[in-house]
Amino acid sequence: MTLYPPIDPYENGLLDVGEGHRLYCETCGAPEGRPAVVLHGGPGSGCTPGWRRYFDPRAYKVVLFDQRGCGRSLPHAADPATDLGANTTHHLVADIERLRRRLGIERWLVFGGSWGTTLGLAYAQAHRERVSEMVLFSVGTTSAQGVDWITRGVGRFFPEAWARFREGVPPADRDGDLAQAYARLLADPEGAVREKAAKDWCDWEDSHVAIHPGRARDPRYRDPRFRMAFARLVTHYWSHAAWLEDGALIAGAAGLAGVPGVLVHGRLDVSSPPQDAWRLAQALPGAELTLVDDAGHGAGHPEVMDLLVAATDRFAGAGTDDAACRRHP
Repeated sequence: MTLYPPIDPYENGLLDVGEGHRLYCETCGAPEGRPAVVLHGGPGSGCTPGWRRYFDPRAYKVVLFDQRGCGRSLPHAADPATDLGANTTHHLVADIERLRRRLGIERWLVFGGSWGTTLGLAYAQAHRERVSEMVLFSVGTTSAQGVDWITRGVGRFFPEAWARFREGVPPADRDGDLAQAYARLLADPEGAVREKAAKDWCDWEDSHVAIHPGRARDPRYRDPRFRMAFARLVTHYWSHAAWLEDGALIAGAAGLAGVPGVLVHGRLDVSSPPQDAWRLAQALPGAELTLVDDAGHGAGHPEVMDLLVAATDRFAGAGTDDAACRRHP
């Protein structure tokens, strides 16, 4: 797998976006380079340094930020006192646009993975004129059907883990909306109840992305602060189907005609089956979809990484000599 070498931001800080929220933002690469914005997954995962490495630092001005309530943004959703009322897809779309204006960027490439594809599509459809290209992987639209699949349907592949996940909520809730049931537990006044719910939720998350034998547990879930914020934010968004009309993102993709799009998806992605990526590719004029046969969810597969870097290189007008500037991590 060939990613660009690690780089540090040349600028970072907190951006006040209103409603008491301040977002951690950073800018990397070339100050006069081609602008790109990175939308992390979760919701609630936060941006990590690895996201910077999908871009040629000589060609791109890369903007990364932690979405409301997670990472280095404030207030943090791990704090039970942090209200999530002003944390919705529509707030995040407005945050992206506020950040663009703050940086004086006219148009930028939108790069997102997993939940970041939902957010990227929502942003592009709301601000079509501000998006130059889209590079999306592990595509999902956070539809009610998709949430039902990821909390119930995918359990047929992981029956033991799903049984533990389902049993983590009270018996009266086990045949209902599991995202809502966990959201209620995560708002419980008792800290022990909240902690157990966060661990149970993250254990399930870690199970359904594990398609290869011997896959190590995601180290992020060892951190109680990360677990709590992640679980609170995911259940908050999923229990509301991201505040989007069902099917709206696929239906609205036709309005993105003229925006080049590269979609990369694992054929073995049981968390977000390829169906959404396929439907989006059919609806998005000019989109290029690559299904990677032995890849699952996320960008950890070498071919997925190579395809993403190839896409950003192409959109930057990069030459073949750019491979020499990368190294194997």
